[in-house]
Amino acid sequence: MPAPPKHLLTAEEFAALPLAGLRSELIEGELHTMPPTFEDHGETTMRLSIILGQYVLANQLGKMYAAETGFLIARNPDTVRAPDIAFIRQERLPSPHPAPRWVPVIPDLVVEVASSGDRPAEVQQKAAMWLDAGVQMVWVVSPGDRTVEVHRANDSGESVVTLHEHETLDGADIVPGFSTPVAAIFG
Repeated sequence: MPAPPKHLLTAEEFAALPLAGLRSELIEGELHTMPPTFEDHGETTMRLSIILGQYVLANQLGKMYAAETGFLIARNPDTVRAPDIAFIRQERLPSPHPAPRWVPVIPDLVVEVASSGDRPAEVQQKAAMWLDAGVQMVWVVSPGDRTVEVHRANDSGESVVTLHEHETLDGADIVPGFSTPVAAIFG
């Protein structure tokens, strides 16, 4: 006997769930909960948030969003993801809205920090999902390898460049003028 079809949650149903502080995302209508991240993830995410955030604020380039911020990136089935760091350029910011809501604008830049407990295939799948949703650039930061993969969508698919500690990460046309030594991200 076939299993009954699963009920896929909408973003609105997801928002109403009593998750009691659990880290969770809605992926194609299915609830995914995650344990707290490990030390390497938290420290690296904070360092890069400070480095990038200071530059974005000083130059009034747009807004930065923290890891718990949900972005509604697809409907039918609904997907609400929460990157480790997100940036939206000033000219693309959503209009102020009085009620709580998921961010309705796809970020320009998303940062995913790979925790030592993450499976590489899942991290790559997450980067691809962001690009498919319209994000222009995804940085996958790997504390264990001390590398940053820069993912960009282009006419021929996706390009990926891996930067090592002795190299420099820059914001290209997404965060103009931003650059930092990769080594600075890892301390």
